[in-house]
Amino acid sequence: MAEMHSTAGQTPAAPATQPAGAPGNTPPKAPPNKRVLAIVGLIALVAIGAGGRMWYRSHHYVETENAYVTGRVHQVSSRVAGVVTKVLVEDNQMVKAGDVIAELDPADHRVRIEQIEAQILSVQQQVGQADAQLAQVRAQAAAAGAQVKQAEAQLVRARQDAERFGQLYNETMKAVSKSEVDASSAARASAVADVAARRDNATAAQAQIGAAEAGRDVLKAQVKVLQAQLKDARQQLGYNRIVAPTDGRVGRRSVEVGARVQPGQALLAVVEDNVWVVANFKETQLAGLQPGQAVSLEVDALPDHHLVGRVDSFAPASGNQFALLPADNATGNFTKIVQRVPVKITLDPQDVKKYAGRLVPGMSVVAEIELNQKAEGRTASTQTAAAR
Repeated sequence: MAEMHSTAGQTPAAPATQPAGAPGNTPPKAPPNKRVLAIVGLIALVAIGAGGRMWYRSHHYVETENAYVTGRVHQVSSRVAGVVTKVLVEDNQMVKAGDVIAELDPADHRVRIEQIEAQILSVQQQVGQADAQLAQVRAQAAAAGAQVKQAEAQLVRARQDAERFGQLYNETMKAVSKSEVDASSAARASAVADVAARRDNATAAQAQIGAAEAGRDVLKAQVKVLQAQLKDARQQLGYNRIVAPTDGRVGRRSVEVGARVQPGQALLAVVEDNVWVVANFKETQLAGLQPGQAVSLEVDALPDHHLVGRVDSFAPASGNQFALLPADNATGNFTKIVQRVPVKITLDPQDVKKYAGRLVPGMSVVAEIELNQKAEGRTASTQTAAAR
């Protein structure tokens, strides 16, 4: 009985484990996850598509991020020194060519004009005096010429008297006295001397005429010099009104009322609305580029707007050649560096007008050009060459 109870309380023994290598006990393989396969296939397709696209674009397109909007920026400065009395423009204001930007105090230039006008009046009066002196000298010269003729007539008479008395007084006939003959000879000699003196006086009078005319010409030249100075002074007075050199918008204004400005000092800048793009392509990218090709442009400041331009022209030298200190490869070790050449890209005038004020010089641009396209249209450079 006790043995039966103990046997009944024992746990049944687990079946013995068979060896793993037994053919009847291989676990079934899990089926592959279709989702993972789809993702891997999708990634492979995307990679192949991206690689194909990169290969295709590398062979059919050139692109650069080294591109910027460029325009004409006119630095406005004063041509004369002066104190600013008025500033008639504000920052970013539109101006037209000839609009007054600022005014300087004109008092100093007006005083200068009055001084020159007074000097001209004084010299003109001196010219009048010189004319009167010249008329007087000419009258004296005319009188001297008349005296020469009178002396010459007296010389003729004295010679005739001397010859007549010489004929009346000789070895065979003494119709006149010796004293009368001597007196006639002396009168003839005196007449000769008088003629010489009168001629010298006439020559001196003619010289005085030349001197008077030269003095008058000098005064007239002084008048012309003063008139030129007066013209310059009036121009200087006009320069007190600083005007806009062209149509555009005011930027970088630094002039204020009360400031004293000097000639050449930059007061502000006027930026034209007409802009274009300068893209610095690598020299290895230029083989398929030519003027007239369309360019796809993306401006960082206008991310939602796509612009189209055209290749206008190529710079005559690389950017390194225009640098302040261009590299000299002959001075030492040489490392070949791919150079960049600026390419001018013009924009559609409608786009320039549409985005006026928002498309400004200095903005960053991404430029892309398809290499297999044909050049269309005439660029500004070709039009200028054809016009010549």
